Amino acid sequence: MTGCGVAGKETLKQELGLIQGIGLLSTSLLGTGVFAVPALVAGQAQGESLWAWPLLITLVFPVAIAFAALGRHFPNAGGAAHFVHLAFGPRLARVTGWLFLSVIPVGLPAAMQIASGFWQAAFGFSSSGLLAIQLLTLGVIWLLGLRSAGSSAMVQTLIALLVVMLVVAIWWKGGIQFSQIPWIAVADIDMGKMLGALSIMFWCFVGLEAFAHLATEFKSPQRDFPRALLIGMLLAGAVYWGCTVAVLHFDAYGPQQAATASLPGIVVSLFGEQALWVACIVGYLACFASVNIYTQGFARLVWSQAPENSALARLSRGRAPVNALSAVVCCCLLCCLIIYWVGLPLSELIVYANGIFILIYLLCMMAGYKLLKGRSRIMAGVGSLLCVLLLLTVGGKSLYAVGMLAALWCLLPSGKHALVAK
Repeated sequence: MTGCGVAGKETLKQELGLIQGIGLLSTSLLGTGVFAVPALVAGQAQGESLWAWPLLITLVFPVAIAFAALGRHFPNAGGAAHFVHLAFGPRLARVTGWLFLSVIPVGLPAAMQIASGFWQAAFGFSSSGLLAIQLLTLGVIWLLGLRSAGSSAMVQTLIALLVVMLVVAIWWKGGIQFSQIPWIAVADIDMGKMLGALSIMFWCFVGLEAFAHLATEFKSPQRDFPRALLIGMLLAGAVYWGCTVAVLHFDAYGPQQAATASLPGIVVSLFGEQALWVACIVGYLACFASVNIYTQGFARLVWSQAPENSALARLSRGRAPVNALSAVVCCCLLCCLIIYWVGLPLSELIVYANGIFILIYLLCMMAGYKLLKGRSRIMAGVGSLLCVLLLLTVGGKSLYAVGMLAALWCLLPSGKHALVAK
């Protein structure tokens, strides 16, 4: 079987299996959220949050099905941009690719700041020490990227196992039993709290579009990519739900403590102060995994859109897009330094970045509705409606994403370069 790529280019190495794919996606979805979101959601909705996770998984399921079908039938390193190209032509595909890449200056440095915060909690590093951790993290991600996606998959599968083991250990040591879970009667659910929780929780499932860039690197993308996507999504959802149960059980939420400190605090209360560094390292690794898969996904998008004879279009001996990866890492490194020196507040910018992700999801779902058939097409249609509702939920801040789309449409040249599958 030949790989899928950009016409006239070498193909990426096909070495990912089902287990590796599950590890890649689950750690991408868990990322920084597994230590922060359960506490945020518990503070927002209390007991309603236990129902909100199954509801969110149900709502995201059509989107996941559509992404799985697109990756199965049209595997390509271009990911979202490739799907949009097949459905709507090269111009909107170029806009989609740049829209995705516009997250790099804000999203990746923000995630790395959160990741380095775990080192501060465990070892009390200064701000300059945290910057050093961020730069070292970028170096490790660059080294992993030199060895193709298989190396990253092995590392991230181990990280996924560590996160699952941590949650299982909390349940076991804390004596949590299913009979003790404080379910609220369906008739008593406060829908206002439920919707507020869902608006926070959706960001836990941002990562499906980055995973789509790796579809072409599966040994059997038609068989294993959709399975890995769906199983990884369900596994991440189960971990989030388990963390929320623990946070509610130990009352480890509220304005009196930082959200990222909730699970480490539970670990300390159960296993003692000496266990704090274990929880912080697991938290860092989960963040690292999320940043890693996004960086690798960005690199593959840059590679797929680069002109055939350019430096960015070259692959290493291991058939990894090393030059594109270097460009992405250097951009992120520069942004980390600027943010450190200027002290830019990232919280609002991250919200704007999330609006861009929803818009990218919407474009992919619309592409899926045009390209797919049967039940997959129906799922893409349902996913499109869901994304529109999410944009409305974001409110005025979604205008940033819409404005960015319009600006890119007007400013980018219409060029003939496009993404096609071999």
